[in-house]
Amino acid sequence: MSDVRPALAALALLVALAPKAVDAQGAGGDAQFAEGRALFVGGATPACAICHTLKEAGATGNVGPVLDELQPDAARVEAAVRGGIGAMPSFAGTLSDTQIRALARYVSKASGGAR
Repeated sequence: MSDVRPALAALALLVALAPKAVDAQGAGGDAQFAEGRALFVGGATPACAICHTLKEAGATGNVGPVLDELQPDAARVEAAVRGGIGAMPSFAGTLSDTQIRALARYVSKASGGAR
């Protein structure tokens, strides 16, 4: 009987190096993260991605702050989305509480603000 260890080692290496699949609900099966991402890239009006840079979303806006650098926590994002800040309008009249929470969670997690 031949030694199968080299074949198993090669298979383990291929599995380890394979890109991680992201399911239909978003990162790690997180439906709220996926909803927040959808709102960020185009579901909110105007879309957050028009003004903000956020690498995870592929957004390169240059009006608002670069979220990857700011790394806001969810509470900070939620306050800005609800009340508006600077040139950013309030989205309280156009997004539900659930949508605002999803958007805030997405931005904080995607930017590295969620620790």
